[in-house]
Amino acid sequence: MASDSIPSLAAEVAACPRCPRLVEWREEAAANPPARFAGQRYLGRPLPGFGDPDARVLVVGLAPAAHGGNRTGRLFTGDRSGDFLFASQHRTGFANQPTSTSIDDGLRLDGAYISAVVRCAPPDNKPRPGERANCLPYLVREMRLLPSLRLVIALGAYAWDGALRAIGKPAGTTPPRSAFAHLAEAQLGKLTLLGSYHPSQQNTFTGRLTPPMLDAVMVRARELAGLD
Repeated sequence: MASDSIPSLAAEVAACPRCPRLVEWREEAAANPPARFAGQRYLGRPLPGFGDPDARVLVVGLAPAAHGGNRTGRLFTGDRSGDFLFASQHRTGFANQPTSTSIDDGLRLDGAYISAVVRCAPPDNKPRPGERANCLPYLVREMRLLPSLRLVIALGAYAWDGALRAIGKPAGTTPPRSAFAHLAEAQLGKLTLLGSYHPSQQNTFTGRLTPPMLDAVMVRARELAGLD
């Protein structure tokens, strides 16, 4: 993959047909939106990562939301999880604005890149192991294409496990099965893995994840990545 690049990888991800169940689900969600999005045009495609190509920090989520990224065409865009995430990134200096509502809303990231373990919206937010395996090479390549990368933030246990697998792929090794926890840290070669609860409504509405808690993750990421 000598000619691999962020744009070529993004084009490949956007055309991926590897998981028939996910193809069917994302297209079904796009064709039958809830009333609040009636009449809106959904992208309904797999989503590449986005952000600063010189990022030192990679933020990894689970997968696009059926009526968030699957609708807008950008990860964590147009849903409550994204509202929570980018508000924190704005407060901590990673984003130029606190909201992410559409692919052309002017959002810019500084020092950060956003990605996911699975690139299609899955039913019930539960990808199958084979679907994760199909998608994992994209995350591996993204990490290779971010030359300044120093730290990975895993949003939730699924992203933590996926990041561990992706980090181990280039060397053909299996990193230690470090346990996920909020603000957990694992040193894996030149990369640090940092855990955070996922900014899903299940966590934010119940108080399991609060704005100060997510800000603490972002501040720690800046410290470990040498951004401050």
